[in-house]
Amino acid sequence: MSESIRAVERALDVLMCFTNQTPELSMTQISEMVGINKSTVHRLLATLEGKRFVERDSVTGIYRPGIRLLQMAFLTLEHNDLRRLATPFLHTLCDQHRENVNLSVLDDADVIYLAVIESPQRVKLAAAPGQRLPAFCTASGKAILAYLPEENVRQILEFEMPRYTQNTITSQGAFFEDIRRTRERGFAISEQEFEEGINALAAPICNHPIASVSIAGPAYRLTRERMIEIGPNLVITANNIAKEVELAINLE
Repeated sequence: MSESIRAVERALDVLMCFTNQTPELSMTQISEMVGINKSTVHRLLATLEGKRFVERDSVTGIYRPGIRLLQMAFLTLEHNDLRRLATPFLHTLCDQHRENVNLSVLDDADVIYLAVIESPQRVKLAAAPGQRLPAFCTASGKAILAYLPEENVRQILEFEMPRYTQNTITSQGAFFEDIRRTRERGFAISEQEFEEGINALAAPICNHPIASVSIAGPAYRLTRERMIEIGPNLVITANNIAKEVELAINLE
């Protein structure tokens, strides 16, 4: 591997240190995470800062993702065909059920929101495109994992299954039983598994096996009974998105 390619690889490793759980990092933390000495990390960060891929707090010295990285992320989301094709269906779901509606894709052990249609109700969730959440304890993630090969799911679960709430499923046995029920229903349910007071249901977009569409809202409003009631309509919508994607592919 040439030195220039190695430098690019290291710079990408630095950028990948920033996650939803670690949005701000010191140079020392980054050095430890990527296993590179501080002087090399300092040079990489200086280059990334110069190109506005990271920014540094002049007082604390802490680094965070820069505006250029965010611009590129939103450019990708804006031109993503799945997002474009799904958006009309997401708006219809939001109009019908008056809760947040999300389009997500699987990335390693997480799901990333490609699109979020906000509920028109006064009390609603604070979600945003680009947000990353753990797949194993969210409806969006479970809807996707239910239809992946078991070997792939076990690899994802090995990333960790931390307990976020008292309802979080933290054993692989219980998790596989949960996604078995997901396949029977056709949609996944998360009852306050990631965040207290928040329920959600999601259905996979079957011809795009790493994507799902979900409805999320306050648990007092989006009860289990209501989720079971609206689940079939969510499945129909996910299937219609899949047909739209398939049609677009065939026309290319």
